[in-house]
Amino acid sequence: MPTTSSYRYIAPVLALLASAIAAQAPDARADEPSKRTISLSATGAVKTTPDKVDITTGVTTEGQTAGEALKKNTEAMTKVVDGLKDAGIEAKDIQTTNFSVSPIYERQKQGQAAFITGYRVSNSVHITVHDTGKLGEILDKVVSLGANQIGSISFGVSEPEALKDEARKQAMGKAIADAKLYAEAAGVELGPVLSITEEDGGYMPRFAEAAAPRAMAKAVPIEAGTATVQVKIRVTWELR
Repeated sequence: MPTTSSYRYIAPVLALLASAIAAQAPDARADEPSKRTISLSATGAVKTTPDKVDITTGVTTEGQTAGEALKKNTEAMTKVVDGLKDAGIEAKDIQTTNFSVSPIYERQKQGQAAFITGYRVSNSVHITVHDTGKLGEILDKVVSLGANQIGSISFGVSEPEALKDEARKQAMGKAIADAKLYAEAAGVELGPVLSITEEDGGYMPRFAEAAAPRAMAKAVPIEAGTATVQVKIRVTWELR
């Protein structure tokens, strides 16, 4: 009767024999011819008139103490936010994006250690305006209420999904046309689609430079232009 020690040596031998048999077994897939394929990328793009605009605005104040700078900032920022709400901007479309308190340093002589001469407080909000025609009026209003920081202005589309579907159709149409052209030139036939991958998508907002706050006047002329919704796909076909 085999001992426990015998099983300890027999088990590895059986495992090696099983591996050798499996390696010698014919692979049914080895006889299958590899499929000939073609893969192409295509982009669909739809231009539209922007129906929203995103801007960043805020207030930066300074004072000899942090408390003084903060008080000035709070008063000015409260006026700006209240003014935005009075102009029809909903609370959900006003979001604080930055708030900071930092010391102001000064060095009177070369090699002398810097010392604090005051404090600076910055508070910025991101605003979404759904009536692009009101943008000039809103910019003028926030500046007149104390905003001294205006960030980039970005025109976009609130609900781009329907436009993305149209861009997808365009992209697929271009991919099919190109694939047929290549197949014909190669003297082969285009077979079934094997895969479709959406590589990227979204809309390309239009950015506009904001004028310096002090240079702004009433009814600031800013044109919305167009926004582009685009989708890029990669399609693979079998060739016959």
